[in-house]
Amino acid sequence: MEIERSNQIEASARELLIQRGVTIDDIADLVYFLQVKYHPDLTKEVCKDNIERVLSKREVQNAILTGIQLDILAEKGLLEEPLLSTITEDEGLYGVDEILALSIVNVYGSIGFTNYGYIDKEKPGILKDLNDKSSGKCHTFLDDIVGAIAAAASSRLAHRFANTE
Repeated sequence: MEIERSNQIEASARELLIQRGVTIDDIADLVYFLQVKYHPDLTKEVCKDNIERVLSKREVQNAILTGIQLDILAEKGLLEEPLLSTITEDEGLYGVDEILALSIVNVYGSIGFTNYGYIDKEKPGILKDLNDKSSGKCHTFLDDIVGAIAAAASSRLAHRFANTE
């Protein structure tokens, strides 16, 4: 019964990412961006493998489900003010989205924090698209979640490379 529920949670989290326009390839591009200068022979397949391992963690799945649901509720206008405007506008002083993302980063240690901060500031690839407010979509939580998944996968990858060198 518990295995079935775990599988359902993971499948739901992965499906929500896809529904919101984020693929494993998009996240792999971010991991590659973060790690290629340290590992010149890095392949997208290695990046994807590390992402898959991150996505298999329940803490990560819970963060995905929670954050995306909040984005969807805000997009539909189903939250009360002032929270609705705060989330739809991705207000600068609202840090709950980053706090949720840090729960993902924390799974793989402190190197993930620096990776997350860097990628959150640079906004490469899919992160730039998710931050584009002209789409009419609310991705206040999703952009941070995707950046955190990439940062965690990068951290995992860095730890694995350090153990083999």
